[in-house]
Amino acid sequence: MEYLRIPKKRIGVLIGKEGATKREIEDRLQVKIELDAEEGTVRVENIGEDVLAEWKTRDIIKAIGEGMNPQKAMKLRSDDYVLEIIELEDIVGRSKKTLERQKARIIGTKGKARRAVEEYTGADVSVSRRCVAVVGTPERADAAREAITLICRGMPHGVVYKLLQKKSRELKEKDFSLWK
Repeated sequence: MEYLRIPKKRIGVLIGKEGATKREIEDRLQVKIELDAEEGTVRVENIGEDVLAEWKTRDIIKAIGEGMNPQKAMKLRSDDYVLEIIELEDIVGRSKKTLERQKARIIGTKGKARRAVEEYTGADVSVSRRCVAVVGTPERADAAREAITLICRGMPHGVVYKLLQKKSRELKEKDFSLWK
């Protein structure tokens, strides 16, 4: 059994329209999810054969709690995908102004920087209150984490984009070599 807490304002997203999202998670992963909307607590119980179902469900719920679209978070059902949570306070400190500035840098003008990280790495990125959630294969999530960390440490966006282009080529070559 797994217990976790998510922001109260994300409970509705976890439940979905008429309970559709919660039901989809429960059906696909063979788990039972119990929510306490007042406290923001979630209990997950495995009722199926997959011994990792509780952990996968925990990661899906964490991703949704950090602002990830539920359909993107559902990729975590696969053993090929991981969730990386980047705590911005660990990189830039606790200053509210600094956190807001770095979140703005990660998102970029009209979402350009976040989209670039997603396009070059193939990972999904969600920026929330104090952290960034990344869903992707281990290599792709790691590349996205690295790019986000560089942006937070003040690296110019252009330099990060060039590094992402290089990393994207390396990832594509690696993927292609697996099919030879």
